[in-house]
Amino acid sequence: MSQAEKERALGAYLVASARTGDRRAMDGLVRLHGPRLFAHAARLLGEREGARDAVQEAWVEILRALPALRDDAAFLPFALRITSRRVGRIIGARQRQRAIAAEAGAQALALGTAEAGEPGAEAHDAARVRAALEALPPAHRATVALFYLEDLTVAEVAAVLDVPLGTIKTRLMHARAKLRALLEPQDGEVS
Repeated sequence: MSQAEKERALGAYLVASARTGDRRAMDGLVRLHGPRLFAHAARLLGEREGARDAVQEAWVEILRALPALRDDAAFLPFALRITSRRVGRIIGARQRQRAIAAEAGAQALALGTAEAGEPGAEAHDAARVRAALEALPPAHRATVALFYLEDLTVAEVAAVLDVPLGTIKTRLMHARAKLRALLEPQDGEVS
């Protein structure tokens, strides 16, 4: 049994146990999936502090809605969807305050700079990839992150973001084209 299969089996067991009210199983779910939910929220928000708050609030909703989950193996997409909605509410509140554009740009830049501790060419490449991802529209950035970084299927990404399957495929196609255009060396540029 591979590590991924073991993790899925443990996750399904924890979900089933948590559904019965087992506190230790709930804690186990948080330990098992918390880092992925946090990484997802941080990518969507572009900052860590708001992501922590969003994930804490999402866990309350996730545990409350757990009895409605029919497929224990579908817990991660279920939890990511709730986290995405929580983050969406936060972003909506920020937009109403008309500060999101300036704030998100500054925070994303600060986050990228703080994480760029890699040496030499790798740091340059990582910075280019981060900048290219930040250049994507938020919906495309979320789609790319869920598909490539969280390793979800197209169907799972569609469920998490609550959009049709075709929309996810189109977003991935456009995001890949834009990333390719941004990351390929230009005429006269050395890669």
